[in-house]
Amino acid sequence: MTDPIASLIEHLPKAELHLHIEGTLEPEMMLALAQRNGIELPYASVEEIHAAYEFDGLQDFLDLYYAGMSVLIEERDFHDLTRAYLDKVADQGVTHVEIFFDPQAHTDRGIAFETVLSGILSALESGVRELGITSKLIMCFLRHLPEEQAFDALACACRHKDHIHAVGLDSGEAGNPPEKFARVYEAARKEGFLAVAHAGEEGPAAYVKDALDILKVSRVDHGNHALDDPQLVARLAREKIPLTMCPLSNLRLKGIPDLAAHPIKRALDAGLLATVNSDDPSYFGGYINDNYIAVSNAVGLSPDEIITLAKNSFAGSFLSDREKQAQLDAVDRYVEKL
Repeated sequence: MTDPIASLIEHLPKAELHLHIEGTLEPEMMLALAQRNGIELPYASVEEIHAAYEFDGLQDFLDLYYAGMSVLIEERDFHDLTRAYLDKVADQGVTHVEIFFDPQAHTDRGIAFETVLSGILSALESGVRELGITSKLIMCFLRHLPEEQAFDALACACRHKDHIHAVGLDSGEAGNPPEKFARVYEAARKEGFLAVAHAGEEGPAAYVKDALDILKVSRVDHGNHALDDPQLVARLAREKIPLTMCPLSNLRLKGIPDLAAHPIKRALDAGLLATVNSDDPSYFGGYINDNYIAVSNAVGLSPDEIITLAKNSFAGSFLSDREKQAQLDAVDRYVEKL
């Protein structure tokens, strides 16, 4: 018997707003690129890599995440990585993506910023041309590194303003509050970049507030612990600040004990602009539709709430008002056909 929730989600038009392109590196591609580039990995098989994907928390994951990046060397590696992701989500109803990339994790290895950017961009260009998936690119600062190094990344981004839409903040949140990056965010805003930041994933609600007040973000990535502060919840609802939530990521990193405890339904009930995303799908066991289905079943989302999440993904995007309306109209047409 067909699952009606899964059938609704399968080709429901949606955007993905929280996706680290390096986190889409599947074990098969990791091994293939290692062989192609002469990189020696501590894993001999796909099975050994999968066995390593058991994490006790965010830092445990990040250690493996950065090690996996070592196979990304040439422009075509970044192209192949990005195109593989687009091919996968094209079959899941995704029509727009806003992708994070971590240049510091590559430039620190001696890979040129332009090598990374050119590979990703060539795949995004083929994605819109061949798959009809539009995109925006967000360059993230690594919050476990000093702010001075973030300024180096910003200088690189300033050479490519026509291709990089916004800046973000990721990596280990514990002990790295938003205020640590106040100056580089101010500089980025002056250069015309929009701003987002990971906050409230493992950090407290205060980090979400500081991301809004100090970093001046227009979107909060994760934001789970914002639900701990009723006044902050009311503000997020009032200001229509999107939250890019990632259910399977939160589960695999032990941010929640089980999916039934995920706050996304509470966020919707509070009138928040919550969205569903996959974060680092290769490492966390599911792409965007897997996240929709898993969290919908776990917290008991209704079909109307699922449709709201899809519409929120476009409303919370950096598309123009005209582009947003076209995407929202596509959702309505899809639902009418069902």
